[in-house]
Amino acid sequence: MLFSDIRSFTTISEALSASELKTLLNDFFTPITEIIFKHNGTIDKYVGDMVMAFWGAPLDDENHRGNAIMAALELLEKVEALKSEFEERGYPEVNVGCGINTGFMNVGDMGSTYRRSYTVLGDAVNLGSRLEGLTKFYGVKLLVGEETAKELDGFLLRLIDKVKVKGKHEAVECYEPVSFEATAGEQLKARVAAYHKALDAYYEQQWDDAQVQFEILLVGEPECKLYQVYLERIETLRTADLPADWDGAYSHTSK
Repeated sequence: MLFSDIRSFTTISEALSASELKTLLNDFFTPITEIIFKHNGTIDKYVGDMVMAFWGAPLDDENHRGNAIMAALELLEKVEALKSEFEERGYPEVNVGCGINTGFMNVGDMGSTYRRSYTVLGDAVNLGSRLEGLTKFYGVKLLVGEETAKELDGFLLRLIDKVKVKGKHEAVECYEPVSFEATAGEQLKARVAAYHKALDAYYEQQWDDAQVQFEILLVGEPECKLYQVYLERIETLRTADLPADWDGAYSHTSK
């Protein structure tokens, strides 16, 4: 299940005429849809600036996890290419967030006797939507759920957080596919390893050690919102009365 959403779409729509907005969306959705089809995806629907797609139906796809992530990574590359094209037309900058989740879903022709659509329903779908919404919070472009990350080969992943999303009681891990494993440079791999080391210190409640490590990472990437998120949490948690079974999960109270 993949959700992709244009960020700050309200601001973009206010800056364009109705005709310009229609053209932007059509010229955006067409190559995005082609990428999803290329990687065996099924388009569920377009809702405003959001595209929703899934894998494994109507045809089975044994590599549904990998195909969904490859589609998302190529989608994000295409958005970067579209930026210059849209800029030449005088359109506002377009950025997107993507969320991917894997799980059992109800799929079929659903609706009323007057109108139906081939779509999916279920908790796994809802979580995919929540993950897309969290990309902006963490300052990343793509988040995948732990079920998607399982048994996934060929990608360099970094654990972003353990989260409890609104409407769910159990925490789930969410990951960012940083790069293809084969093309990831040694510097990128070292940076991801250093991040995971800082995260380990955070989960072990070694606040001073975690703070120092995240501050070092932030020096190398001063615009990285993720490091800032953890540094702010450390300041709060170091004086908090945490339960004995604290597992580091963070509760998001809004959708």
